[in-house]
Amino acid sequence: MKKIPFTHKVFTNVHLLDIIVSVPKESELARKDLKFMEEQELRQQICDICNKMWQLGWVAANDGNVTAKIGEQRFLATPTGISKSFITPDKLLVVNEKGEILEGATGYAPSSEIKMHLRCYEERADVGAVVHAHPPTATGFALAQIPLDSYSLIESAIAIGSVPITPFGTPSTEEVPNSIAPYLDEHDVLLLENHGALTVGSDVLTAYYRMETLELCAKTIFVARTLKQGTPEQEIPREKLAELIKMRSGYKITGKHPGYKKYS
Repeated sequence: MKKIPFTHKVFTNVHLLDIIVSVPKESELARKDLKFMEEQELRQQICDICNKMWQLGWVAANDGNVTAKIGEQRFLATPTGISKSFITPDKLLVVNEKGEILEGATGYAPSSEIKMHLRCYEERADVGAVVHAHPPTATGFALAQIPLDSYSLIESAIAIGSVPITPFGTPSTEEVPNSIAPYLDEHDVLLLENHGALTVGSDVLTAYYRMETLELCAKTIFVARTLKQGTPEQEIPREKLAELIKMRSGYKITGKHPGYKKYS
């Protein structure tokens, strides 16, 4: 069979056809399919994290919320009024930078705490996801007004550094995002006065892992101080601490670190 060249004229008894053969390129449809698949995977990941937080007892009833950036001024967000144990991919919303719903099933709305999440993205271009929960031990430190700023546990010293307690903010108001904003330049993990905890990360897993690190750090410090009858535990020597913090680059840890910073 004779091959058709790049430009070949085929005559018929009706009309002339110009057949142009070109090297195929990635189609717009293929790119959209890939983006759709990535978003579906992220939706499932968010649901898995929500269910994990519920299993760990970090959220009760309708507590907690998770968001993730999926594009320019587009964010996936968990809806309000639903237990994190019941979250499914189809229930997640897509909101813009103002918290307005762009996509989502009828009857669902974002949490009033969406303002806090959106402030994180506004203040930090490197943030790709935000997790808010109420892990009991860490939240207990927030209620007791005790910042987690002891550099005594190697893992937390490297991964998150000290964790301050942000000032009280009335839920659903601008007080909450305004209270966390001054700390975001140095911290990926925050305790919220009389409220809970907030973590940010380059992706949703990183943000979740930081919440795990926070709660483990809080539990460990609580046990140490209980054993020592309230006496603070011994910190890692400063020269060794400096070496540990430098190891972040080798471990490819993203985000911010306050260095050696105290709040108590």
